[in-house]
Amino acid sequence: MSHGSPVTGRVVFRSARVFDGESATLREGLDVLVADGTIRKISERRLEAEDGTEVIDCAGRVLMPGLIDAHVHAYAAGLNIVRVVQSPMSYLAHFAAQFLRACLDRGFTTVRDVGGGDIGLALAIKDGLLDRVPRLFYGGRVITQTGGHGDFRPGDHAFDAGHCCGCSFHADHFAVVADGADAVRRAVREELRRGASHIKIMASGGVASPTDPLDRCQFSDDEIRAAVDEADRAGSYVAAHCHPTEAVRRAAALGVRSIEHATLIDSKTAEFVAERGSFAVPTMATLIALFEEGAALGFPPANMAKLSRVADSALSGLEIMKRAGVKMGFGTDLLGSLHVRQSTEFTLRAQVLPTIDILRSACVVNAELMGQSGRLGCIREGAVADLLLLDGNPLEDISVLGSGGDRIAAIMKDGQFHKRKMPDVSRANL
Repeated sequence: MSHGSPVTGRVVFRSARVFDGESATLREGLDVLVADGTIRKISERRLEAEDGTEVIDCAGRVLMPGLIDAHVHAYAAGLNIVRVVQSPMSYLAHFAAQFLRACLDRGFTTVRDVGGGDIGLALAIKDGLLDRVPRLFYGGRVITQTGGHGDFRPGDHAFDAGHCCGCSFHADHFAVVADGADAVRRAVREELRRGASHIKIMASGGVASPTDPLDRCQFSDDEIRAAVDEADRAGSYVAAHCHPTEAVRRAAALGVRSIEHATLIDSKTAEFVAERGSFAVPTMATLIALFEEGAALGFPPANMAKLSRVADSALSGLEIMKRAGVKMGFGTDLLGSLHVRQSTEFTLRAQVLPTIDILRSACVVNAELMGQSGRLGCIREGAVADLLLLDGNPLEDISVLGSGGDRIAAIMKDGQFHKRKMPDVSRANL
């Protein structure tokens, strides 16, 4: 097995069984030509390979698009977020490098960071200081109200008035506190100025925060409208953290595109979300991981108590959204060392959802959510050459993807092999 093997010219995947990211059946015996980081041709006939072209004999393996995780936190180096927020940025950057490389090892060629990921991390990837990592879409710091899910200051923290571009009185690595529609507008503009591809707001209480009630909505309607309006005019969109069904409905009604978690959603709300065309990004992996390992890893007792209120209903929420026709993306939201469970999102969802729905979530649905349809999450001519070659058929057995990358024979991102556990390829001279 090799990692980071460069491909500078052309590659033909020969006689592949192709899952294109959407179709419920495989297309058999296709040749797929990759050149200069792009899928150039897909053919039912044998493609003649030019001199110097690498020919990969797929030998019955399934070729599919690279996976997309639409809910990660690259800087979330531990389960106690209050401590993480207080950690030096240099430490968090080293954690992010390890985390992102592990994501790519598991077949995730694209990730969307919805809290913390920033321009520094993006530039390190762009300039090659951080290699062998997924493509990164980042939302910058989350925007939270005072005392909201993103306000991780200890209770006796004094106000530091005027901090953070005058838009609020507090900011840290992960969050900006903004109260009032005008402050929210400034905070949104600031994160967009810093290169954010989307904006994340905290629209309800959460599990990982110390004091805010889990089942209560956060931000006023005017504040949420201000965030949506600013993002929309900049060609961006808003993602909103929501657990209770009331918060989910408000977010959809006020124009939020991406509703994160939606853990306590009910049937009527799910139908409304589907009608509005909003996406939901459930995150089963983190709920189960925290429930099973959180206490032993130092997740505070108050947070464990919050977790118990949502863990039992999480899977039923998937069934409710499926019946209502909600567009469900794929996210994991894992903190600290629990990121090793990223691939379990596949097998957890498979307890209640059809396999094809799960695969689409991690491919074409996430691509649509992120405005990347036809470019990412698919195998079609003109798409980016993010490809996985699998030892098994994920349409029949989702654990092919749920085993942490062990059954992925090859991982290609942008036309370059990150992993290749294959017999020697032939170099065509035809």
